[in-house]
Amino acid sequence: MRQIFLDTETTGLYPAQGHRIIEIAAVEMMNRRPTSNHYHVYLNPEREIDPAAQEVHGITLEFLQDKPLFDAIAQDFIAFIRDAELIIHNAPFDMGFLNSELGRIGLQPIETMCGRITDTLKMAKDSRPGQRNNLDALCRHFGIDNSKRTLHGALLDAELLAEVYMAMTRGQDSLMMDLGQTQQMATNQFATNGVRTLKIIKADEAELALHEEYVKSLAKAGAKLW
Repeated sequence: MRQIFLDTETTGLYPAQGHRIIEIAAVEMMNRRPTSNHYHVYLNPEREIDPAAQEVHGITLEFLQDKPLFDAIAQDFIAFIRDAELIIHNAPFDMGFLNSELGRIGLQPIETMCGRITDTLKMAKDSRPGQRNNLDALCRHFGIDNSKRTLHGALLDAELLAEVYMAMTRGQDSLMMDLGQTQQMATNQFATNGVRTLKIIKADEAELALHEEYVKSLAKAGAKLW
């Protein structure tokens, strides 16, 4: 199973107001094991960055001036995430921006490119109702070191999200492993003791004769045979 942990940074909060993505990071995991593969890029938004947003991520427009536009990296990004499960904290936010960028260049929504989209914020709210469930709070809850997270950065946040997700789903994973082991044991048991491995031993003539005499004696005694 291929999973991609994804995060973005943006110029502001609302793509409908013309705000753009300025950073994308995606970290790959295969069968719940991190790989060395990741995708990371900064983008030129061709517009100003809101001061409040810049305070969160610390990325300046001057830094982004020589970075590529989204359409220049779109195909590489799509190739990296295609058919994987996307795991995002507060997925509607990032999905809204990604689909806005894809729509600008005439491409289909990201939902059509991925096998599944999982929102870890929704997962956290379901399991921890009434509590703070931002990434920092979840790192504290699960004992994950986020001391390097002085500012929001897409790559670090994607890596931390992968650790948080593993902690959130560890019990479920164990259950699935147990179920898988049970199913495998049942399969092995069937292969060992199933119908296909039964050995048929036919009665010999002496045993058939004894059986016939036994049936006759039952009939004489008035027993119902069937």
